[in-house]
Amino acid sequence: MARRDTQPGDPFGLAQRPDPVAGHAAERVAQRGRDDASHGIKPHACEHHHHRLGAERQDASGDLTLFSEKIQALKDRIATVIVGQEQIVDLVLTAVLANGHVLLEGVPGVAKTLLARLVARLIKADFSRIQFTPDLMPSDVLGTTVFNMKTNDFDFHQGPVFADLVLVDEINRAPAKTQAALFEVMEERQVSIDGTTHQMGELYTILATQNPVEQEGTYKLPEAQLDRFLMKITMGYPSLEEEVDILERHHANASLVKLESLTPVLTKEELLSLRRLMEHVFVDRTLLQYIALIVQQTRTSKAVYLGASPRASVAMMQASKAYALLQGRDFVTPEDIKFVAPYVLQHRLILTAEAEMEGYSPVKVTQRLIDKVEVPK
Repeated sequence: MARRDTQPGDPFGLAQRPDPVAGHAAERVAQRGRDDASHGIKPHACEHHHHRLGAERQDASGDLTLFSEKIQALKDRIATVIVGQEQIVDLVLTAVLANGHVLLEGVPGVAKTLLARLVARLIKADFSRIQFTPDLMPSDVLGTTVFNMKTNDFDFHQGPVFADLVLVDEINRAPAKTQAALFEVMEERQVSIDGTTHQMGELYTILATQNPVEQEGTYKLPEAQLDRFLMKITMGYPSLEEEVDILERHHANASLVKLESLTPVLTKEELLSLRRLMEHVFVDRTLLQYIALIVQQTRTSKAVYLGASPRASVAMMQASKAYALLQGRDFVTPEDIKFVAPYVLQHRLILTAEAEMEGYSPVKVTQRLIDKVEVPK
Protein backbone atom coordinates (compact mmCIF):
# COMPACT_ATOMS: atom_id res chain seq x y z
CA MET A 1 0.00 0.00 0.00
CA ALA A 2 1.24 3.51 -0.84
CA ARG A 3 2.58 5.58 2.03
CA ARG A 4 0.20 8.29 3.19
CA ASP A 5 2.02 11.31 4.62
CA THR A 6 0.29 13.49 7.16
CA GLN A 7 1.24 16.63 9.03
CA PRO A 8 0.30 17.79 12.55
CA GLY A 9 -3.19 19.33 12.42
CA ASP A 10 -3.84 17.64 9.06
CA PRO A 11 -4.92 14.06 9.92
CA PHE A 12 -6.07 13.25 6.37
CA GLY A 13 -3.03 14.66 4.58
CA LEU A 14 -5.11 17.20 2.62
CA ALA A 15 -2.86 20.24 3.14
CA GLN A 16 -1.39 21.68 -0.05
CA ARG A 17 2.13 20.51 -0.61
CA PRO A 18 4.40 20.71 -3.72
CA ASP A 19 4.71 17.35 -5.44
CA PRO A 20 8.33 16.22 -5.96
CA VAL A 21 7.47 14.26 -9.13
CA ALA A 22 5.94 17.28 -10.85
CA GLY A 23 8.74 19.47 -9.52
CA HIS A 24 11.39 17.47 -11.37
CA ALA A 25 9.53 17.46 -14.72
CA ALA A 26 11.67 20.27 -16.18
CA GLU A 27 14.89 18.51 -15.13
CA ARG A 28 13.76 15.30 -16.85
CA VAL A 29 12.98 17.19 -20.10
CA ALA A 30 16.43 18.80 -20.01
CA GLN A 31 18.04 15.41 -19.35
CA ARG A 32 16.18 13.89 -22.31
CA GLY A 33 17.61 16.65 -24.52
CA ARG A 34 21.14 15.88 -23.29
CA ASP A 35 20.56 12.15 -23.93
CA ASP A 36 19.38 12.85 -27.48
CA ALA A 37 22.48 14.92 -28.15
CA SER A 38 24.78 12.18 -26.80
CA HIS A 39 23.11 9.63 -29.15
CA GLY A 40 23.55 11.90 -32.16
CA ILE A 41 19.83 12.66 -32.51
CA LYS A 42 19.41 16.08 -34.12
CA PRO A 43 16.49 18.34 -33.23
CA HIS A 44 15.59 18.97 -36.91
CA ALA A 45 15.09 15.22 -37.58
CA CYS A 46 11.39 15.56 -36.71
CA GLU A 47 10.81 18.84 -38.63
CA HIS A 48 8.87 17.17 -41.46
CA HIS A 49 6.57 15.48 -38.93
CA HIS A 50 5.92 18.79 -37.15
CA HIS A 51 5.14 20.55 -40.47
CA ARG A 52 2.54 17.87 -41.28
CA LEU A 53 1.01 18.15 -37.81
CA GLY A 54 0.98 21.94 -38.17
CA ALA A 55 -0.97 21.70 -41.45
CA GLU A 56 -3.51 19.34 -39.85
CA ARG A 57 -3.97 21.65 -36.88
CA GLN A 58 -4.41 24.63 -39.24
CA ASP A 59 -7.31 22.83 -40.99
CA ALA A 60 -8.80 21.97 -37.61
CA SER A 61 -8.58 25.61 -36.46
CA GLY A 62 -10.60 26.66 -39.53
CA ASP A 63 -13.36 24.26 -38.50
CA LEU A 64 -12.98 25.45 -34.91
CA THR A 65 -13.95 29.04 -35.76
CA LEU A 66 -17.11 27.83 -37.47
CA PHE A 67 -18.10 25.59 -34.57
CA SER A 68 -17.29 28.26 -31.95
CA GLU A 69 -20.08 30.32 -33.53
CA LYS A 70 -22.44 27.31 -33.40
CA ILE A 71 -21.63 26.63 -29.74
CA GLN A 72 -22.12 30.32 -28.86
CA ALA A 73 -25.51 30.26 -30.60
CA LEU A 74 -26.38 27.13 -28.57
CA LYS A 75 -25.41 28.86 -25.28
CA ASP A 76 -27.36 32.01 -26.22
CA ARG A 77 -30.46 29.92 -26.96
CA ILE A 78 -30.15 28.11 -23.61
CA ALA A 79 -29.84 31.49 -21.82
CA THR A 80 -33.24 32.53 -23.23
CA VAL A 81 -34.86 29.68 -21.28
CA ILE A 82 -32.64 29.12 -18.23
CA VAL A 83 -31.57 32.00 -16.00
CA GLY A 84 -27.91 31.87 -14.90
CA GLN A 85 -26.30 28.42 -14.44
CA GLU A 86 -23.69 29.29 -17.16
CA GLN A 87 -21.07 27.03 -15.58
CA ILE A 88 -23.51 24.11 -15.41
CA VAL A 89 -24.43 24.64 -19.09
CA ASP A 90 -20.71 24.63 -20.02
CA LEU A 91 -20.20 21.36 -18.13
CA VAL A 92 -23.21 19.63 -19.74
CA LEU A 93 -22.07 20.68 -23.23
CA THR A 94 -18.52 19.53 -22.38
CA ALA A 95 -19.78 16.08 -21.39
CA VAL A 96 -21.97 15.73 -24.52
CA LEU A 97 -19.03 16.81 -26.68
CA ALA A 98 -16.68 14.37 -24.91
CA ASN A 99 -19.03 11.48 -25.76
CA GLY A 100 -19.89 10.94 -22.09
CA HIS A 101 -23.01 10.52 -19.98
CA VAL A 102 -24.07 13.21 -17.50
CA LEU A 103 -25.63 12.92 -14.04
CA LEU A 104 -27.39 16.10 -12.86
CA GLU A 105 -28.11 16.21 -9.13
CA GLY A 106 -30.11 18.78 -7.21
CA VAL A 107 -33.20 19.37 -5.11
CA PRO A 108 -36.58 19.49 -6.92
CA GLY A 109 -37.24 22.71 -8.84
CA VAL A 110 -33.73 23.85 -9.87
CA ALA A 111 -34.30 23.13 -13.62
CA LYS A 112 -32.41 19.81 -13.93
CA THR A 113 -34.98 18.20 -16.22
CA LEU A 114 -35.56 21.46 -18.10
CA LEU A 115 -31.83 21.78 -18.87
CA ALA A 116 -31.59 18.16 -20.07
CA ARG A 117 -34.71 18.56 -22.27
CA LEU A 118 -33.41 21.87 -23.60
CA VAL A 119 -30.01 20.46 -24.63
CA ALA A 120 -31.77 17.55 -26.35
CA ARG A 121 -34.15 19.95 -28.10
CA LEU A 122 -31.34 22.16 -29.47
CA ILE A 123 -29.48 19.17 -30.95
CA LYS A 124 -31.40 17.76 -33.91
CA ALA A 125 -31.33 14.07 -32.97
CA ASP A 126 -33.68 11.28 -31.84
CA PHE A 127 -34.77 11.98 -28.26
CA SER A 128 -36.59 9.85 -25.71
CA ARG A 129 -37.43 10.25 -22.04
CA ILE A 130 -37.74 7.61 -19.33
CA GLN A 131 -39.37 8.52 -16.02
CA PHE A 132 -37.89 6.16 -13.43
CA THR A 133 -40.37 4.97 -10.78
CA PRO A 134 -40.17 2.31 -8.02
CA ASP A 135 -42.27 -0.17 -10.05
CA LEU A 136 -40.37 0.25 -13.36
CA MET A 137 -39.09 -3.04 -14.82
CA PRO A 138 -35.94 -3.54 -16.97
CA SER A 139 -38.14 -4.53 -19.95
CA ASP A 140 -39.90 -1.13 -19.68
CA VAL A 141 -36.52 0.49 -20.35
CA LEU A 142 -34.82 -1.85 -22.82
CA GLY A 143 -37.77 -3.26 -24.73
CA THR A 144 -39.44 -6.64 -24.94
CA THR A 145 -39.89 -9.62 -27.30
CA VAL A 146 -43.48 -10.20 -28.41
CA PHE A 147 -44.86 -13.21 -30.32
CA ASN A 148 -46.23 -12.21 -33.74
CA MET A 149 -49.08 -14.55 -34.73
CA LYS A 150 -48.98 -13.47 -38.41
CA THR A 151 -45.33 -14.40 -38.96
CA ASN A 152 -45.33 -17.14 -36.30
CA ASP A 153 -42.15 -15.62 -34.91
CA PHE A 154 -40.96 -13.31 -32.12
CA ASP A 155 -40.62 -9.57 -32.80
CA PHE A 156 -38.48 -7.25 -30.70
CA HIS A 157 -40.20 -4.01 -29.65
CA GLN A 158 -37.59 -1.38 -28.79
CA GLY A 159 -37.81 0.38 -25.43
CA PRO A 160 -37.25 4.12 -24.84
CA VAL A 161 -33.51 3.54 -24.34
CA PHE A 162 -33.21 3.33 -28.15
CA ALA A 163 -32.55 6.94 -29.17
CA ASP A 164 -29.58 9.29 -29.71
CA LEU A 165 -30.20 11.39 -26.59
CA VAL A 166 -31.96 9.73 -23.68
CA LEU A 167 -33.24 11.66 -20.65
CA VAL A 168 -33.44 9.36 -17.62
CA ASP A 169 -35.45 11.40 -15.13
CA GLU A 170 -35.01 10.70 -11.40
CA ILE A 171 -32.71 7.73 -12.01
CA ASN A 172 -32.45 6.95 -8.28
CA ARG A 173 -36.22 6.43 -7.89
CA ALA A 174 -36.03 2.97 -9.52
CA PRO A 175 -34.71 -0.13 -7.70
CA ALA A 176 -31.26 -1.65 -8.39
CA LYS A 177 -32.67 -4.23 -10.84
CA THR A 178 -33.87 -1.50 -13.22
CA GLN A 179 -30.81 0.70 -12.70
CA ALA A 180 -28.64 -2.29 -13.71
CA ALA A 181 -30.48 -2.43 -17.07
CA LEU A 182 -28.42 0.62 -18.11
CA PHE A 183 -25.01 -0.92 -17.27
CA GLU A 184 -24.25 -2.41 -20.68
CA VAL A 185 -25.80 0.35 -22.78
CA MET A 186 -23.87 3.09 -20.94
CA GLU A 187 -20.44 1.50 -21.31
CA GLU A 188 -20.64 -0.46 -24.57
CA ARG A 189 -23.41 1.44 -26.41
CA GLN A 190 -25.28 -1.82 -27.03
CA VAL A 191 -28.12 -3.89 -25.52
CA SER A 192 -28.22 -7.70 -25.31
CA ILE A 193 -31.74 -9.15 -25.13
CA ASP A 194 -32.65 -12.83 -25.61
CA GLY A 195 -29.22 -13.59 -27.06
CA THR A 196 -29.38 -10.80 -29.65
CA THR A 197 -27.17 -7.71 -29.48
CA HIS A 198 -28.62 -4.39 -30.61
CA GLN A 199 -26.13 -1.58 -31.36
CA MET A 200 -26.82 2.05 -30.46
CA GLY A 201 -26.05 5.04 -32.69
CA GLU A 202 -22.71 6.86 -32.70
CA LEU A 203 -24.11 9.89 -30.87
CA TYR A 204 -25.68 7.90 -27.99
CA THR A 205 -25.69 9.97 -24.77
CA ILE A 206 -27.62 9.59 -21.51
CA LEU A 207 -28.61 12.69 -19.51
CA ALA A 208 -29.75 11.51 -16.09
CA THR A 209 -31.21 13.55 -13.23
CA GLN A 210 -31.53 12.63 -9.58
CA ASN A 211 -32.55 14.14 -6.26
CA PRO A 212 -30.03 14.00 -3.39
CA VAL A 213 -29.90 10.48 -1.89
CA GLU A 214 -30.95 11.76 1.54
CA GLN A 215 -34.49 12.23 0.23
CA GLU A 216 -37.21 9.64 0.84
CA GLY A 217 -38.04 7.03 -1.79
CA THR A 218 -34.61 7.03 -3.44
CA TYR A 219 -32.25 4.12 -4.13
CA LYS A 220 -28.53 4.86 -4.06
CA LEU A 221 -26.82 4.25 -7.40
CA PRO A 222 -24.16 1.50 -7.26
CA GLU A 223 -20.51 2.59 -7.58
CA ALA A 224 -20.09 0.68 -10.88
CA GLN A 225 -22.92 2.69 -12.42
CA LEU A 226 -21.72 6.05 -11.07
CA ASP A 227 -18.31 5.29 -12.60
CA ARG A 228 -19.95 5.08 -16.04
CA PHE A 229 -21.03 8.72 -15.87
CA LEU A 230 -18.38 11.05 -17.25
CA MET A 231 -19.50 13.81 -14.89
CA LYS A 232 -21.75 14.39 -11.93
CA ILE A 233 -22.92 17.99 -11.86
CA THR A 234 -24.61 19.40 -8.76
CA MET A 235 -27.14 22.15 -9.47
CA GLY A 236 -27.57 24.63 -6.65
CA TYR A 237 -30.09 27.34 -5.91
CA PRO A 238 -30.00 30.54 -8.03
CA SER A 239 -28.50 33.74 -6.63
CA LEU A 240 -30.76 36.57 -5.44
CA GLU A 241 -30.44 38.48 -8.73
CA GLU A 242 -31.13 35.33 -10.77
CA GLU A 243 -34.21 34.52 -8.67
CA VAL A 244 -35.56 38.04 -9.18
CA ASP A 245 -34.97 37.58 -12.94
CA ILE A 246 -36.92 34.27 -12.83
CA LEU A 247 -39.81 36.00 -11.02
CA GLU A 248 -39.84 38.86 -13.56
CA ARG A 249 -39.99 36.38 -16.45
CA HIS A 250 -42.89 34.49 -14.86
CA HIS A 251 -44.65 37.75 -13.96
CA ALA A 252 -44.43 39.01 -17.52
CA ASN A 253 -45.35 35.49 -18.76
CA ALA A 254 -44.93 36.65 -22.39
CA SER A 255 -41.13 36.43 -22.02
CA LEU A 256 -41.28 32.72 -21.11
CA VAL A 257 -39.92 30.73 -24.04
CA LYS A 258 -41.68 27.46 -24.84
CA LEU A 259 -39.40 24.52 -25.64
CA GLU A 260 -41.62 23.50 -28.57
CA SER A 261 -41.02 26.86 -30.26
CA LEU A 262 -37.23 26.44 -30.24
CA THR A 263 -35.51 25.27 -33.41
CA PRO A 264 -32.41 23.03 -33.20
CA VAL A 265 -29.05 24.80 -33.48
CA LEU A 266 -26.80 21.77 -34.07
CA THR A 267 -27.49 18.81 -36.32
CA LYS A 268 -26.43 15.29 -35.39
CA GLU A 269 -23.74 15.33 -38.13
CA GLU A 270 -22.33 18.66 -36.91
CA LEU A 271 -22.02 17.36 -33.34
CA LEU A 272 -20.28 14.19 -34.54
CA SER A 273 -17.81 16.19 -36.65
CA LEU A 274 -17.20 18.46 -33.63
CA ARG A 275 -16.40 15.32 -31.61
CA ARG A 276 -13.93 14.31 -34.32
CA LEU A 277 -12.21 17.69 -33.90
CA MET A 278 -11.18 16.50 -30.44
CA GLU A 279 -8.57 14.27 -32.10
CA HIS A 280 -6.70 17.44 -33.10
CA VAL A 281 -6.69 18.97 -29.61
CA PHE A 282 -3.10 19.01 -28.33
CA VAL A 283 -2.34 17.79 -24.78
CA ASP A 284 1.23 18.22 -23.55
CA ARG A 285 2.90 15.27 -21.82
CA THR A 286 3.33 17.32 -18.62
CA LEU A 287 -0.47 17.80 -18.55
CA LEU A 288 -1.04 14.05 -18.95
CA GLN A 289 1.26 13.61 -15.96
CA TYR A 290 -0.70 16.30 -14.09
CA ILE A 291 -3.95 14.34 -14.66
CA ALA A 292 -2.29 11.09 -13.52
CA LEU A 293 -0.92 12.77 -10.37
CA ILE A 294 -4.37 14.13 -9.43
CA VAL A 295 -5.90 10.64 -9.80
CA GLN A 296 -2.99 9.10 -7.85
CA GLN A 297 -3.74 11.50 -4.98
CA THR A 298 -7.24 10.02 -4.64
CA ARG A 299 -5.71 6.56 -4.14
CA THR A 300 -3.21 7.57 -1.47
CA SER A 301 -5.24 10.08 0.57
CA LYS A 302 -6.14 9.01 4.11
CA ALA A 303 -9.56 10.64 3.69
CA VAL A 304 -10.49 8.38 0.76
CA TYR A 305 -11.55 4.74 1.25
CA LEU A 306 -11.90 3.98 -2.49
CA GLY A 307 -9.98 6.10 -5.03
CA ALA A 308 -10.61 6.80 -8.72
CA SER A 309 -9.97 4.16 -11.39
CA PRO A 310 -8.02 4.61 -14.66
CA ARG A 311 -11.41 5.28 -16.27
CA ALA A 312 -11.38 8.55 -14.30
CA SER A 313 -8.00 9.54 -15.79
CA VAL A 314 -9.26 8.96 -19.34
CA ALA A 315 -12.51 10.80 -18.53
CA MET A 316 -10.57 13.80 -17.17
CA MET A 317 -8.42 13.99 -20.30
CA GLN A 318 -11.43 13.72 -22.65
CA ALA A 319 -13.42 16.28 -20.66
CA SER A 320 -10.53 18.79 -20.60
CA LYS A 321 -10.09 18.40 -24.39
CA ALA A 322 -13.81 18.98 -24.94
CA TYR A 323 -13.80 22.02 -22.62
CA ALA A 324 -10.81 23.47 -24.51
CA LEU A 325 -12.80 23.10 -27.76
CA LEU A 326 -15.78 24.86 -26.18
CA GLN A 327 -13.46 27.76 -25.35
CA GLY A 328 -12.37 27.90 -29.01
CA ARG A 329 -8.89 26.43 -28.44
CA ASP A 330 -7.13 23.41 -29.98
CA PHE A 331 -4.85 22.85 -26.99
CA VAL A 332 -5.46 22.02 -23.31
CA THR A 333 -4.28 24.24 -20.44
CA PRO A 334 -3.91 23.32 -16.73
CA GLU A 335 -6.96 25.56 -16.05
CA ASP A 336 -9.13 23.31 -18.27
CA ILE A 337 -8.11 20.29 -16.18
CA LYS A 338 -8.68 22.12 -12.88
CA PHE A 339 -12.14 23.19 -14.06
CA VAL A 340 -13.41 19.73 -15.08
CA ALA A 341 -11.55 17.59 -12.48
CA PRO A 342 -13.94 18.05 -9.48
CA TYR A 343 -16.96 17.04 -11.59
CA VAL A 344 -15.17 14.04 -13.09
CA LEU A 345 -13.92 12.80 -9.69
CA GLN A 346 -16.52 13.63 -7.02
CA HIS A 347 -18.89 10.71 -7.73
CA ARG A 348 -16.06 8.17 -8.07
CA LEU A 349 -14.67 8.59 -4.54
CA ILE A 350 -15.86 6.86 -1.37
CA LEU A 351 -14.67 8.65 1.76
CA THR A 352 -13.59 6.94 4.96
CA ALA A 353 -16.05 7.01 7.88
CA GLU A 354 -13.62 9.22 9.84
CA ALA A 355 -13.47 11.81 7.05
CA GLU A 356 -17.27 11.91 6.80
CA MET A 357 -17.55 12.33 10.57
CA GLU A 358 -15.10 15.26 10.33
CA GLY A 359 -17.57 16.89 7.92
CA TYR A 360 -15.67 16.33 4.68
CA SER A 361 -17.67 15.85 1.46
CA PRO A 362 -16.38 14.23 -1.78
CA VAL A 363 -16.44 17.67 -3.45
CA LYS A 364 -14.35 19.28 -0.70
CA VAL A 365 -11.84 16.39 -0.60
CA THR A 366 -11.54 16.39 -4.41
CA GLN A 367 -10.82 20.13 -4.44
CA ARG A 368 -8.17 19.77 -1.71
CA LEU A 369 -6.47 16.89 -3.56
CA ILE A 370 -6.37 18.90 -6.81
CA ASP A 371 -4.83 21.87 -4.97
CA LYS A 372 -2.12 19.61 -3.53
CA VAL A 373 -0.69 18.77 -6.96
CA GLU A 374 1.73 21.31 -8.40
CA VAL A 375 0.44 22.89 -11.61
CA PRO A 376 2.81 22.37 -14.59
CA LYS A 377 4.46 25.58 -15.81
